[in-house]
Amino acid sequence: MRYADGSGSETRKEAEAILFDMDGVVLDSMPWHVRAWQEAFREFGLTVPEEALYLHEGAIEAETSRKIFEDQGVTPTEELFRKVLKRQRELFRKKYWPFVKPFPEIPDLLADLRRQGKKLALVTSSHREILEEILPRSLRGLFHFILTGDQVRRRKPHPEPYLLAREKLSAPEDGSLAVENAPAGIKSAKGAGLFCVALTTTLPPEHLREADVILPSHRELYRFLTNGRKDA
Repeated sequence: MRYADGSGSETRKEAEAILFDMDGVVLDSMPWHVRAWQEAFREFGLTVPEEALYLHEGAIEAETSRKIFEDQGVTPTEELFRKVLKRQRELFRKKYWPFVKPFPEIPDLLADLRRQGKKLALVTSSHREILEEILPRSLRGLFHFILTGDQVRRRKPHPEPYLLAREKLSAPEDGSLAVENAPAGIKSAKGAGLFCVALTTTLPPEHLREADVILPSHRELYRFLTNGRKDA
């Protein structure tokens, strides 16, 4: 892992294809997802720290989230997890999704990357119905391909999402780059053979050390991906 200064000098080669995670990378959405998760867990008598939820971002499923339950002295069952998940989605839609916004640099970054001829994909564990509620149409149109969690058999941290997205872009492994912000996404990207850039939007660098490069802001990501160029 290298902590880059945003100059672009840390990339292996100039990327032909750039694959973005959604929550915490394209959208400033994770604080609202976490609030909905905490409320849902509380309704079932569980108090889950924020960091535990951020660490499991993109991989909160019955098996992968077992430790969240066990830390509360609860043996999770598939039924219990499904009830908590259903309630989290209800709370997110009812109370929080209107607060979700793209990170300020994202619209210009995506537009500039397209003008530079990059192939762009969005690779998220969220289901299509959630994406359609929170991702502006103007941003959807900037991606050449969008992959949601309900389109794959195995979601992050399995490499299947990034393997499929790269295939759809007809992009070579050594010319593809993923942008992530959580351990599950980084593991998925690296398992697919991609160079991975991690943003510290939700977690400190020590939790992102499997990435190739860690950047502290979207401004530095902009510089890194465009090599400092901003097209007119």
